[in-house]
Amino acid sequence: MKKNNKFHRLKTAGLAILCSTLSLAERTATDYFPDSQLTTTGVYYYPEHWDVSQWERDFKNMAELGFEFTHFAEFAWAQLEPQEGVYDFAWLDHAIELAAKHKLKIILCTSTATPPVWLTRKYPEILITQENGVKLDHGARQHASFSNPTYRALALKMIDALAKRYGKDKRIMGWQLDNEPGVQYDFGPQAEKAFRSYLTTVYPDIDSLNAAWGTPFWSQVYHSFEEITLPKLGMMFMNPHHILDYRRFASLQTANFLDEQSRCIKQYANKNQFVTTNLIPTYDEGHIGIYNDLDFHSYTRYMVFGDDKGIGRKGYRLGNPWRIAYANDFFRPLENQFGVMELQPGQVNWGNINSQPLPGAIRLWLWHVFAGGSDFTCAYRFRQPLSGMEQYHYGIVGTDGISVTPGGNEYKQFNQEIHALRSNVAAFDTKPTHYTKRKVGILWNHENAWNMSRQPQNTHWDTHEHIRKYYKALKRFGAPVDVIRENDSFENYPFMLVPAYQLVDDALIARWKAYAEQGGHLILTARTGHKDRHGRIFEGKFGYKLFDLIGAEMNFFDLLQAHTPDPIVMGGKQYDWFTWGENFTPYENTEVWATYAGDYYDGAPAILHRSLGKGTVTYVGVDSQDGEMEEAVLRKVYDRAQVAVEHLPDGLLIEYRNGLGIAVNYADQAIRVDVPGMKKIRIGVNPVPTAGVLVWDAR
Repeated sequence: MKKNNKFHRLKTAGLAILCSTLSLAERTATDYFPDSQLTTTGVYYYPEHWDVSQWERDFKNMAELGFEFTHFAEFAWAQLEPQEGVYDFAWLDHAIELAAKHKLKIILCTSTATPPVWLTRKYPEILITQENGVKLDHGARQHASFSNPTYRALALKMIDALAKRYGKDKRIMGWQLDNEPGVQYDFGPQAEKAFRSYLTTVYPDIDSLNAAWGTPFWSQVYHSFEEITLPKLGMMFMNPHHILDYRRFASLQTANFLDEQSRCIKQYANKNQFVTTNLIPTYDEGHIGIYNDLDFHSYTRYMVFGDDKGIGRKGYRLGNPWRIAYANDFFRPLENQFGVMELQPGQVNWGNINSQPLPGAIRLWLWHVFAGGSDFTCAYRFRQPLSGMEQYHYGIVGTDGISVTPGGNEYKQFNQEIHALRSNVAAFDTKPTHYTKRKVGILWNHENAWNMSRQPQNTHWDTHEHIRKYYKALKRFGAPVDVIRENDSFENYPFMLVPAYQLVDDALIARWKAYAEQGGHLILTARTGHKDRHGRIFEGKFGYKLFDLIGAEMNFFDLLQAHTPDPIVMGGKQYDWFTWGENFTPYENTEVWATYAGDYYDGAPAILHRSLGKGTVTYVGVDSQDGEMEEAVLRKVYDRAQVAVEHLPDGLLIEYRNGLGIAVNYADQAIRVDVPGMKKIRIGVNPVPTAGVLVWDAR
């Protein structure tokens, strides 16, 4: 798997590590998930929630619905270790035996999200302290601090015993670490001590830290690392450089803890067992993509919970079409494999408005996940719980434990369709040339979003919405998209989008220049190149680091009031903006693609384009209101490159894998898909109805 930058290799001092590092040869997706199976589906099961007399019935029903694996022990620390150092694996042994009897493989989980009450009462220092001083308590989940060495030591001791028992068990296909582990902001004394220790690994001395943080400003100078406390995130004027380093530290705490768990398991695991986790796609938390010892990443995805209108009057029953698409394109490039560890099978219980999904929606999501490259999908969950915080959360079966829910039947249909396709499978990367020619990498570094969120300059600025405007356009083009990182090879992408990339250094800019000179088409957008990696503005003309690359000098940037947007003019068409606009003086031979209108700098350049070596550089210095401008710019870039693109209607997405073309329809009307030539349609009908799926041979 990929290795990461220097922050990812740093290990926080003072942490108890019970398990030694195990050096393993790197493995590929096919080692765990061969192309011949296309994908596999499973379902969460909590044997500890149900009478043992019902277990075998449930596993038999899972298998009959087409599931090929199940998932145990996610929140079962209290059952695995009922007393400190006393383990009970008998119940888990029995559940594994019964599942295997019905040919179900098992993913085991490390249970660290829910420490037992004996632990939280005997060691209360492990509980997270919030910024306001309130300490979390037993009775929920994710209330123990990843920064606390006592918690880590106890967790790793339990994991060591679990992995020692099941690491060689051929019935166990893999391991999930924790549950939806996010970045914690713990304000307890152990977290503060660990933060100071982290800073000493980043800065050789306190003078270097003072320089990086700009501490002469407002008399913030430190004389030793011991004087540094955790930044108060709620303070309006807290030092932004201090906060940037704290967020790096907090992200690393999550990554390090998961890496420690993985190394512990790999001491005992057989070569066919993978280690992953289930991450919520919160793209700017910072921990995603910085693990060193997981085999691959997995994500959690819920689509209907009242937060999005979707497309059309009842679009909220299908959800946002970009939600699965972007998660696929974000996670797949990390290790060229991924899984979806949680996908809802129906109505949920924790959203704003927990509507029923549209009939067909669950099958649509399953196909969409598959289309984006997923190796497996796991339904959350098999049985609807009768007690606890998830009582109204649908399962594959209902509250009687037997009746299959509508979503359960859609999982069954998907399983049958996948099994039928396995008889004629091509390699994963069998994709049409017209599709791969459009391939684009979107360069992402969460630290840019961190920095802009602290100093947005405009309360309406939204980094993720800025990126989504370009992303939606690319998916309408039918372009394959990878969200890439700086440690990836840029040369693999004919087109590369660099959106709002505020923090840069000379080496990165040189790589961008080389990429374009060697024939790549580079698109940079507003707010790029303003600051160094510590978040400090460069000493020189504003934005000067990019002048030679983009072929222009930046004069200033402007921000308008939301109630009085102004247009930019491109190709005779006007597009409104107000969140961010940069004003340029172009060099000779730099084309001006768009100009401002309606203010004192009427006619000034806003979008620039130039040839550079064998490729091109486009700089979009403005953020539009509705994304139409962004789509027009990208279309012009592709047109100049003589690469044909699609004109897909909103809500229709098309992807290719394993020699298959796959279309999914989130729109509120049927849409005809242009299936080329005499290609055989394997699944679905054309036109594709709302919530419909079309699959055809694309070889």
